[in-house]
Amino acid sequence: MESRKRIITDRQPKSPIAEAYRTLRTNLQYSGLDEPIRTLMVTSATPEEGKSTTINNLAVAYAQGDSKVLLIDADMRKSTAHFAFGLSNRHGLSSLLSGQCELLDAVQQTHVHNLSVITSGATPPNPAEMLASRKMDKLIADLRERYDLILIDTPPVLAVSDAQIVSTKCEGVLLVVKAGELKRGPALRAKEQLSFVNARLLGVVLNQAKGPEAGTYYDYNA
Repeated sequence: MESRKRIITDRQPKSPIAEAYRTLRTNLQYSGLDEPIRTLMVTSATPEEGKSTTINNLAVAYAQGDSKVLLIDADMRKSTAHFAFGLSNRHGLSSLLSGQCELLDAVQQTHVHNLSVITSGATPPNPAEMLASRKMDKLIADLRERYDLILIDTPPVLAVSDAQIVSTKCEGVLLVVKAGELKRGPALRAKEQLSFVNARLLGVVLNQAKGPEAGTYYDYNA
Protein backbone atom coordinates (compact mmCIF):
# COMPACT_ATOMS: atom_id res chain seq x y z
CA MET A 1 0.00 0.00 0.00
CA GLU A 2 1.09 3.57 -0.58
CA SER A 3 0.88 4.46 3.12
CA ARG A 4 3.28 1.66 4.01
CA LYS A 5 6.08 3.75 2.50
CA ARG A 6 5.80 6.04 5.52
CA ILE A 7 7.10 3.32 7.87
CA ILE A 8 10.71 4.08 7.18
CA THR A 9 12.08 1.89 9.99
CA ASP A 10 10.79 -1.08 8.00
CA ARG A 11 11.49 0.21 4.49
CA GLN A 12 14.91 1.78 5.13
CA PRO A 13 16.21 0.32 8.42
CA LYS A 14 19.74 1.71 7.87
CA SER A 15 18.63 5.30 7.23
CA PRO A 16 19.43 8.13 9.69
CA ILE A 17 15.73 8.54 10.40
CA ALA A 18 15.34 4.87 11.31
CA GLU A 19 18.35 5.21 13.57
CA ALA A 20 16.66 8.18 15.29
CA TYR A 21 13.65 5.98 16.09
CA ARG A 22 15.96 3.31 17.50
CA THR A 23 17.62 5.97 19.66
CA LEU A 24 14.19 7.03 20.88
CA ARG A 25 13.44 3.37 21.67
CA THR A 26 16.63 3.12 23.72
CA ASN A 27 15.82 6.28 25.66
CA LEU A 28 12.34 4.99 26.44
CA GLN A 29 13.71 1.65 27.57
CA TYR A 30 15.93 3.42 30.09
CA SER A 31 13.08 5.65 31.30
CA GLY A 32 11.72 2.74 33.35
CA LEU A 33 14.26 2.72 36.16
CA ASP A 34 12.77 -0.05 38.30
CA GLU A 35 10.66 -1.88 35.72
CA PRO A 36 10.47 -1.55 31.93
CA ILE A 37 7.62 0.47 30.42
CA ARG A 38 5.01 -2.05 29.24
CA THR A 39 2.18 0.27 28.18
CA LEU A 40 3.00 3.46 26.28
CA MET A 41 0.57 5.99 24.83
CA VAL A 42 1.62 8.24 21.96
CA THR A 43 -0.37 11.39 21.24
CA SER A 44 -0.05 15.03 20.13
CA ALA A 45 -1.56 18.35 21.15
CA THR A 46 -3.28 18.99 17.81
CA PRO A 47 -3.94 17.05 14.57
CA GLU A 48 -1.38 16.52 11.76
CA GLU A 49 1.73 16.54 13.96
CA GLY A 50 2.87 13.04 13.06
CA LYS A 51 1.82 11.04 16.12
CA SER A 52 0.63 8.04 14.09
CA THR A 53 3.74 8.06 11.90
CA THR A 54 5.82 8.20 15.08
CA ILE A 55 4.03 5.34 16.83
CA ASN A 56 4.10 3.14 13.71
CA ASN A 57 7.84 3.59 13.30
CA LEU A 58 8.46 3.16 17.02
CA ALA A 59 6.45 -0.07 17.00
CA VAL A 60 8.61 -1.43 14.17
CA ALA A 61 11.79 -0.33 15.96
CA TYR A 62 10.79 -2.20 19.13
CA ALA A 63 9.82 -5.30 17.12
CA GLN A 64 13.18 -5.21 15.34
CA GLY A 65 14.77 -5.24 18.80
CA ASP A 66 13.17 -8.65 19.49
CA SER A 67 10.34 -7.34 21.67
CA LYS A 68 6.89 -8.82 21.17
CA VAL A 69 4.89 -5.68 20.37
CA LEU A 70 1.19 -4.88 20.05
CA LEU A 71 0.05 -1.59 18.54
CA ILE A 72 -3.51 -0.53 19.42
CA ASP A 73 -5.15 2.12 17.27
CA ALA A 74 -7.35 3.80 19.90
CA ASP A 75 -8.01 6.79 17.65
CA MET A 76 -11.47 5.51 16.78
CA ARG A 77 -12.39 8.92 15.32
CA LYS A 78 -9.64 8.98 12.67
CA SER A 79 -8.05 5.56 12.34
CA THR A 80 -4.83 5.07 10.37
CA ALA A 81 -3.07 1.86 11.49
CA HIS A 82 -4.91 -0.41 9.06
CA PHE A 83 -3.80 1.81 6.15
CA ALA A 84 -0.21 1.99 7.37
CA PHE A 85 0.20 -1.77 7.72
CA GLY A 86 -2.17 -2.90 4.96
CA LEU A 87 -4.65 -4.60 7.31
CA SER A 88 -8.40 -5.13 7.46
CA ASN A 89 -10.41 -2.83 9.72
CA ARG A 90 -13.46 -5.07 9.80
CA HIS A 91 -12.76 -6.11 13.39
CA GLY A 92 -10.93 -3.79 15.73
CA LEU A 93 -10.95 -2.08 19.11
CA SER A 94 -14.52 -0.78 18.86
CA SER A 95 -15.97 -4.18 17.92
CA LEU A 96 -13.86 -5.84 20.63
CA LEU A 97 -15.04 -3.48 23.39
CA SER A 98 -18.65 -3.72 22.22
CA GLY A 99 -18.55 -7.52 22.31
CA GLN A 100 -18.97 -7.96 18.57
CA CYS A 101 -15.81 -10.04 18.21
CA GLU A 102 -13.27 -12.01 20.20
CA LEU A 103 -9.67 -11.03 20.84
CA LEU A 104 -8.46 -13.62 18.33
CA ASP A 105 -10.49 -11.90 15.61
CA ALA A 106 -9.19 -8.41 16.46
CA VAL A 107 -5.44 -9.05 16.74
CA GLN A 108 -3.69 -9.10 13.35
CA GLN A 109 -0.08 -10.05 12.68
CA THR A 110 1.70 -7.55 10.44
CA HIS A 111 4.37 -8.24 7.83
CA VAL A 112 6.90 -7.18 10.50
CA HIS A 113 8.11 -10.04 12.70
CA ASN A 114 7.00 -9.67 16.35
CA LEU A 115 4.54 -6.86 15.59
CA SER A 116 0.77 -7.27 15.86
CA VAL A 117 -1.95 -4.64 15.56
CA ILE A 118 -5.46 -4.10 16.85
CA THR A 119 -6.99 -1.62 14.42
CA SER A 120 -9.62 0.88 15.54
CA GLY A 121 -12.64 -0.85 14.02
CA ALA A 122 -15.74 1.06 12.95
CA THR A 123 -16.24 4.51 14.49
CA PRO A 124 -18.61 4.11 17.46
CA PRO A 125 -20.98 6.81 18.74
CA ASN A 126 -19.22 6.87 22.14
CA PRO A 127 -15.42 6.44 21.80
CA ALA A 128 -14.57 8.17 25.10
CA GLU A 129 -17.02 6.02 27.09
CA MET A 130 -15.61 2.87 25.48
CA LEU A 131 -12.04 3.83 26.36
CA ALA A 132 -13.05 4.64 29.95
CA SER A 133 -14.83 1.32 30.42
CA ARG A 134 -13.82 -1.60 32.62
CA LYS A 135 -13.65 -3.68 29.44
CA MET A 136 -10.76 -1.50 28.28
CA ASP A 137 -9.02 -1.98 31.64
CA LYS A 138 -9.44 -5.74 31.43
CA LEU A 139 -8.29 -5.80 27.81
CA ILE A 140 -5.04 -4.00 28.62
CA ALA A 141 -4.45 -6.24 31.64
CA ASP A 142 -4.97 -9.38 29.52
CA LEU A 143 -2.73 -8.10 26.74
CA ARG A 144 0.08 -7.30 29.18
CA GLU A 145 0.33 -11.03 29.80
CA ARG A 146 0.90 -11.69 26.09
CA TYR A 147 3.17 -8.87 24.92
CA ASP A 148 6.41 -7.21 26.01
CA LEU A 149 5.10 -3.79 24.98
CA ILE A 150 1.70 -2.30 24.19
CA LEU A 151 1.73 0.95 22.20
CA ILE A 152 -1.52 2.93 22.06
CA ASP A 153 -2.30 5.64 19.50
CA THR A 154 -4.95 8.17 20.59
CA PRO A 155 -6.59 11.32 19.21
CA PRO A 156 -4.85 14.64 19.95
CA VAL A 157 -5.08 15.80 23.56
CA LEU A 158 -6.73 19.16 22.82
CA ALA A 159 -9.31 17.72 20.42
CA VAL A 160 -11.25 15.32 22.67
CA SER A 161 -10.93 13.69 26.10
CA ASP A 162 -9.86 10.28 24.74
CA ALA A 163 -6.13 10.82 25.26
CA GLN A 164 -6.59 11.90 28.88
CA ILE A 165 -8.65 8.80 29.55
CA VAL A 166 -6.17 6.39 27.98
CA SER A 167 -3.19 8.07 29.66
CA THR A 168 -4.52 6.97 33.06
CA LYS A 169 -4.30 3.35 31.90
CA CYS A 170 -0.70 3.56 30.65
CA GLU A 171 2.67 3.62 32.39
CA GLY A 172 4.00 6.37 30.16
CA VAL A 173 3.00 9.00 27.60
CA LEU A 174 4.95 10.39 24.65
CA LEU A 175 3.87 13.75 23.20
CA VAL A 176 4.63 14.40 19.53
CA VAL A 177 5.18 18.01 18.41
CA LYS A 178 5.70 19.04 14.79
CA ALA A 179 8.75 21.28 14.50
CA GLY A 180 8.08 24.82 13.33
CA GLU A 181 4.33 24.33 13.23
CA LEU A 182 3.07 24.33 16.78
CA LYS A 183 3.22 27.33 19.07
CA ARG A 184 4.29 26.90 22.68
CA GLY A 185 0.76 27.51 24.00
CA PRO A 186 -1.01 24.38 22.66
CA ALA A 187 1.91 22.13 23.69
CA LEU A 188 1.82 23.52 27.23
CA ARG A 189 -1.96 23.16 27.41
CA ALA A 190 -1.66 19.53 26.31
CA LYS A 191 0.96 18.95 28.99
CA GLU A 192 -1.30 20.58 31.61
CA GLN A 193 -4.27 18.42 30.62
CA LEU A 194 -2.16 15.27 30.89
CA SER A 195 -0.76 16.41 34.25
CA PHE A 196 -4.30 17.04 35.50
CA VAL A 197 -5.03 13.29 35.29
CA ASN A 198 -1.56 12.42 36.69
CA ALA A 199 -0.30 11.01 33.39
CA ARG A 200 3.41 10.18 33.36
CA LEU A 201 4.88 12.23 30.51
CA LEU A 202 8.12 10.52 29.52
CA GLY A 203 9.18 13.04 26.91
CA VAL A 204 8.44 15.07 23.80
CA VAL A 205 9.22 13.95 20.26
CA LEU A 206 10.14 16.83 17.97
CA ASN A 207 8.92 15.58 14.61
CA GLN A 208 10.37 16.72 11.26
CA ALA A 209 13.14 18.77 12.84
CA LYS A 210 16.14 19.56 10.67
CA GLY A 211 18.98 17.33 11.81
CA PRO A 212 22.72 17.82 11.43
CA GLU A 213 22.70 15.37 8.56
CA ALA A 214 21.00 16.18 5.27
CA GLY A 215 17.67 14.41 4.93
CA THR A 216 17.19 13.93 8.64
CA TYR A 217 13.91 15.45 9.78
CA TYR A 218 13.34 13.62 13.02
CA ASP A 219 14.64 14.37 16.49
CA TYR A 220 13.58 13.78 20.06
CA ASN A 221 13.77 15.40 23.45
CA ALA A 222 13.07 12.76 26.06
